[in-house]
Amino acid sequence: MLLAADVVVAGVHADLDLVGLDDMGWKALVANLSDIAAVGGRPCYALVTVSGPLARLDVDLLYDGLLEAAEAYGCPVVGGDLSSSPVLVVSVSVVGDGGTAPAAPVLRSGASPGDTLFVTGPLGSSAAGLQLLRAGKGTEGPDLVLAHRRPRPRLNEGAAARVAGATAMIDVSDGLAADLRHLADASGVGVALDHVPVPIGMSRVSDDPEGLALGGGEDYELVFSAPDPDRVETTFAELGLGKPIRFGRCTADPSERRLRDGDLPTVGWVHA
Repeated sequence: MLLAADVVVAGVHADLDLVGLDDMGWKALVANLSDIAAVGGRPCYALVTVSGPLARLDVDLLYDGLLEAAEAYGCPVVGGDLSSSPVLVVSVSVVGDGGTAPAAPVLRSGASPGDTLFVTGPLGSSAAGLQLLRAGKGTEGPDLVLAHRRPRPRLNEGAAARVAGATAMIDVSDGLAADLRHLADASGVGVALDHVPVPIGMSRVSDDPEGLALGGGEDYELVFSAPDPDRVETTFAELGLGKPIRFGRCTADPSERRLRDGDLPTVGWVHA
């Protein structure tokens, strides 16, 4: 059994002047589904608790987004609670299936020196979308705006990485630099990155696409390590999934945090 819990707070995790209540509901469930994906599991059902200014809150619209995500990813909402409070807070818990040995759930702590580092897709789209919305230029990058409003949990990719022998895995919710550090610290390894994967054409909407990927967060792509990169790529291809991106390796020096010829920046979401 897998258990995940997360909270989304209006004004902290969702700016309701830029996104809809339905988007906030979607994100509240998807953040938990991504945690299930990050160990290679499958979601079973969710509990949702909402507290907020009920007299002014369109609860139906909020639940539209929650239930759209629940239907899209096969994770029904089976209960929860509703309460009044000054600030809108959506708290979600998800129960998932972790499967059985030998393909046990993938933790953050299993990477070894020499493992290849993969990510399931380019990074920085969500942060770029938020940047466009704040500038009032959402029409200039609709795909980026959608990546921010409706992030996608990589459930199939997480299961594929697990089958392909992933040794450690984490979802990118706080930015690549921060989340990769979490994985390296838990595993006791160093990391050396050859490059930072960003979407093609991102330089048209941002003057620092690499910075958005390293510190922006909320991409919900999966970063994982694996000793046999060819097996990983073959498994993803056999399952009809996009080819994961090789972007670095784990090293024997647990203090090493390197990006090309320099230090990996210390950036990312700060939980306050």
